[in-house]
Amino acid sequence: MTAAAQKETLDFQTEAKQLLHLMIHSLYSNKEIFLRELISNASDAIDKLRFEALSKPEYLAEDSDLRIRIDVDKDAKTITVTDNGIGMTREEVVSHLGTIARSGTAQFLQSLTGDQKKDAQLIGQFGVGFYSSFIVADKVTVESRAASASAAEAVRWTSTGESAFEVETIEREARGTSVILHLNADQGEFLDGWRLRNIVTKYADHVSVPVVMKKESLSDEDKEAEPEEEVVNSAKALWTRPRTEVTDEEYNEFYKHVAHDYQDPLAWSHNKVEGKLDYTSLIYVPSHAPFDMWQREAPRGLKLYVQRVFIMDDAEQFLPLYLRFIKGVVDSNDLSLNVSRELLQKDPNIDSMRSALTKRVLDMLATLAKNDSEKYAQFWKEFGQVLKEGPAEDFSNRERVLKLLRFTTTASEGGEQDQSLDDYIGRMKEGQDKIYYVTADNLQTARNSPHLEVFKKKGIEVVLMCDRIDEWLMSHVNEYEGKHFQDVARSTLDLGDLEDQEEKEAQQKVEKDFEKLVSRVKAVVGDQAEEVRISHRLTDSPACLVFNDEEMGLQMRKILEAAGQKLPEAKRIFELNPKHPLVEKLDSEADEERFRDLTLVLYDQAALAEGGQLDDPTAYVHRLNKLLLELSA
Repeated sequence: MTAAAQKETLDFQTEAKQLLHLMIHSLYSNKEIFLRELISNASDAIDKLRFEALSKPEYLAEDSDLRIRIDVDKDAKTITVTDNGIGMTREEVVSHLGTIARSGTAQFLQSLTGDQKKDAQLIGQFGVGFYSSFIVADKVTVESRAASASAAEAVRWTSTGESAFEVETIEREARGTSVILHLNADQGEFLDGWRLRNIVTKYADHVSVPVVMKKESLSDEDKEAEPEEEVVNSAKALWTRPRTEVTDEEYNEFYKHVAHDYQDPLAWSHNKVEGKLDYTSLIYVPSHAPFDMWQREAPRGLKLYVQRVFIMDDAEQFLPLYLRFIKGVVDSNDLSLNVSRELLQKDPNIDSMRSALTKRVLDMLATLAKNDSEKYAQFWKEFGQVLKEGPAEDFSNRERVLKLLRFTTTASEGGEQDQSLDDYIGRMKEGQDKIYYVTADNLQTARNSPHLEVFKKKGIEVVLMCDRIDEWLMSHVNEYEGKHFQDVARSTLDLGDLEDQEEKEAQQKVEKDFEKLVSRVKAVVGDQAEEVRISHRLTDSPACLVFNDEEMGLQMRKILEAAGQKLPEAKRIFELNPKHPLVEKLDSEADEERFRDLTLVLYDQAALAEGGQLDDPTAYVHRLNKLLLELSA
């Protein structure tokens, strides 16, 4: 490397500048969080060294006593957090500290409101880690030497949290990283060793490597001696401890460490399995969705340990994709220490663990739903649409997942999705053997759907599905608890025993009486409709459109077309309400031109009522205006 390249000044990524500005203005309501984040990063660096040392034992040769050290210099007003972990190269320092290499950054920044309290929570959700240093420091220096590098290849990174940072090559004898915080003038409380000890005990007692500090001097005689170092934390992996010995506060803090989160989780499950397989799991349900949840290719999964040795982050093989929001660790005694992602995909033990862990998560959610409806409502608001992927992706657990789903129904007082399928079945009318539902683009369209009219008349509850994923979900689900699902907007509407024989005979008579009208209407709509017929589902609307039983629904068509797929034209069934005044007017209309105009207006109105779009809205407006003028003449 040339002398000119020994030291250089580089600009922060734009998003990093914005985050640093927020940090410097202290949006975190709890400033001590910076130490938790730095210790967490140091712990990760040591975990990664342990893993690399499995194949490269020379990495541990110079220093196998793994630890994190915190030093305080009251005169210089600095706090230094040092680890002897994997370290970083110059390129890694620039990449990790000068940019935020995380999907969803732009969305995160757009979500900021200007309200400090709300923005503080958002920053915590995003998990900005190292950048929290600037909550308390007006200058941060990072010195690091990668385990693979020589002493002369170490690097120093320096920034005041403004638009740029400096990087220079230095010499460093020790492997690992030191983060030196030059505290702001008003952050003197963090120069107190007892204060820092309390923070470590509160946030990092579970960290599996020792966090050491120099002992505080207790007497004049002690002050003259060289202070000894002491371990501040318990330095025992939390998941290896019996559940009865772990407090709720410790579980919460470990979650924040493993998930790099700011808020407490909604629930957790700590379990040890012994027998054919021997492993321990500690899994958490977060309280909020990550910004990249809908990027299905984003890193996900549990932290994997083998015999307490860290192997990898984001081991996605242990849970299905629809549970990608779950955080936690799994520690196995059966896997090899040199296991790779490729080997995990081929190991039959992983299939058994995946099955068991999936059921444990679903049981945890079921318990949450049963025992704490308020927390479950929060969970559903954050993760409900992801959970709806489950019935299609996980056949063996389909019933378990369906039991966890929540919907709005015609019996719901508000617009919240708070009704389970069990709730619906419990309110079914005598003689009802189907779960009726309707899909729509939004709740208002679903509530006002003309397809619901006969159900309102008979007092039959209908599930209102208006999430984008709902129609896709129902294409993979036929029944629940022995009750078949029935889309009320489909051609075959079977009310079973909810209709008596007298009603069915009356319907047949009406169909015969209006055969002539049906033929006339069919001649007008032509190929626009697959069929024209008299409706028995309408009570208030003059007409509606329905799909045949094999045709793709309107909601799914919109999603696929928005994704660029070209679909064949879908022909609909046009149904007329024989008791509606407009249809009666249509039946008696002798003027063929007026008959045609009124028929096409009714057809277009039926398309609009279900949330569809018109092929020729101008023609619709022209016909409607023409009819209005005739009525007003």
